[in-house]
Amino acid sequence: MTPAPLALPTSAADWPAWFQERTQSELARASELVDGLRTAPPTQPVDVLRQWDRAAGHLGNAAAAGSLFGNVHPSDEVRDLADAAEQEAQRIGTAWGLDRELYDVLAAIGDSAVAHDPLAARLLAKVRDDFRRSGVDKDEATRARIAAIRERITEVDQEFSRVIRDDVRTVRVTPQQLAGMPDDWLAAHPVDDEGMVTVTTDYPDSVPVRMFTRDQDVRREVTIAFLDRGWPTTEPLLSELFALRHELATTVGYADWPSYDADVKMIGDGPAIPAFIERIVEAAEEPMRRDLAQLLERYRRDFPDATEVPSYDYNHYAELVRAERYDVDSQRVRTYFDFPKVRDGLLEVTGRLFGLRYERVDVPVWHEEVTVYEVVRDDERIGRIYLDLHPREGKYKHAAQFTLTDGVAGEQLPEGVLVCNFARGLMEHDHVVTLFHEFGHLLHHVLGGHGDWYRYAGVATEWDFVEAPSQMLEEWAWHADVLRTFATDAAGEPIPADLVAAMRAADDYGKGIYARTQMFYAAMSYWFHADRVLGEDAPDLTTRMVELQDRYAALPYLPGTHMFASFGHLGGYSSGYYTYMWSLVIAKDMFSAFDESDLFTPEVAQRYRDRVLVPGGAGDAADLVADFLGRPSSFDAYAAWLAR
Repeated sequence: MTPAPLALPTSAADWPAWFQERTQSELARASELVDGLRTAPPTQPVDVLRQWDRAAGHLGNAAAAGSLFGNVHPSDEVRDLADAAEQEAQRIGTAWGLDRELYDVLAAIGDSAVAHDPLAARLLAKVRDDFRRSGVDKDEATRARIAAIRERITEVDQEFSRVIRDDVRTVRVTPQQLAGMPDDWLAAHPVDDEGMVTVTTDYPDSVPVRMFTRDQDVRREVTIAFLDRGWPTTEPLLSELFALRHELATTVGYADWPSYDADVKMIGDGPAIPAFIERIVEAAEEPMRRDLAQLLERYRRDFPDATEVPSYDYNHYAELVRAERYDVDSQRVRTYFDFPKVRDGLLEVTGRLFGLRYERVDVPVWHEEVTVYEVVRDDERIGRIYLDLHPREGKYKHAAQFTLTDGVAGEQLPEGVLVCNFARGLMEHDHVVTLFHEFGHLLHHVLGGHGDWYRYAGVATEWDFVEAPSQMLEEWAWHADVLRTFATDAAGEPIPADLVAAMRAADDYGKGIYARTQMFYAAMSYWFHADRVLGEDAPDLTTRMVELQDRYAALPYLPGTHMFASFGHLGGYSSGYYTYMWSLVIAKDMFSAFDESDLFTPEVAQRYRDRVLVPGGAGDAADLVADFLGRPSSFDAYAAWLAR
């Protein structure tokens, strides 16, 4: 029997009470199951593991509700309750990991007792590793300190996210300074009583302005405002966060935080991260130089004495290069990507690809712009998805998939939420690609949510693999035959194939710059954490950022700015931002299995769905990919893509 989806409150006034009841009941059930393991554990070893897994599932329900609604709910009261619930779930999870009595119950299970059940044996190995990494073997005083560190890490991380979420900066300009902006953007930004237009640092404002406005002063002002979000408030928060992580890692026996974090990822150990960064840097060197030469050549037509292109002019002049060299006018491209048609097209494309159907349902949600769909496969509901895709005050500022519930067969339906900040009208094609990307996470969550264990549900693979399925799905947003099914202009004419070909050629421009920019971010992510081994001798964050930008990035540092202050990935991704590029290497390799002349070939799409997405975390990512490809993953497809 298919489990029923979660029923959300029917009115705004009911949300606080509903949220408290939901999270408190889940936490209570989790604690009840764990108490039972201590006092009267099941007699069968597999049942012991299953009870532990179910306890973790209920704890995860509370943590997921806290994380989601703390980032999307319009009510300050609910967001505060959500933050508190997430903290409590983290506190309980930390206490479990440091509980020797509980550990003794689980550690007593011998390998031979679960050898007949490969998934149970896999879970047992992971549970043992979890306890080791938690510090359960330390003395009482050390375990108390570990608990305090973890609790404070959660608090600081939440505060970091809150500051970024709430710090929306504005630049006021005259209408004349917005020459070059699309008509629909101008219509959505009327002149105020003082004859000025307000531009915010939210993506639907700042991205088009930096790309299209011909006024360099406006581009500079908006870029500075965007880069300085969170500054100076978040710098002491980040410094404390990095110090806490370092203390935690060294306390449980690792050299530093990156070594601790990488231990459970595909990459294996911390020092492999800068080695991987250098490999990408080397592969991207020639493409970057080629990109920069074209960019500077165009820039010198307007600034003959320039020796480099400042970051605030990059988007605008990269757009000019694409328009002039590749005949791609992004304002024309936008006319084919009206948001409602893009959303519906995404559902049609992914439904056809993976054998799914999406049925829109009218159910209570937290905001009127959220749309809800049942995901149906073979006439059976297999999940529910929520699309929260437009910006508003107090909402998460980037793009991500959040969990509402993880799925386990017969017990709980997988439900996921897409949280983005797209324009309500015409979209840049880059944002269409982002929508496909994030929807890839949602599909992974739903399709992988039908096993027998919460531990393996959905996006439960190694963290440096989770982006690969999403990055691969981006390819469908670049294919003419796919785009023509939903990308139509106001007259209903589909996007021309020659325009899509030009868009793809233009997209190849800038890959080298992009790869090097990503490695700058990855280096910040790694070295901000690795530097903690230097103690008081560690460079301050701004100094280190400037050094790393000079070393790795294609574009120069903009003096006086502090991009790291709003680099939200320093929270959830910590030292692991490299994972985006690591995953992209795998994504390009997986995509090589598809025939670009027919991206909907059922045999390949279904094999990918069933061997990579459906298992969730039930196998190591490298094994899942090899099972799909028929060979181990290779760097070759990525290198060829970068060089072309």
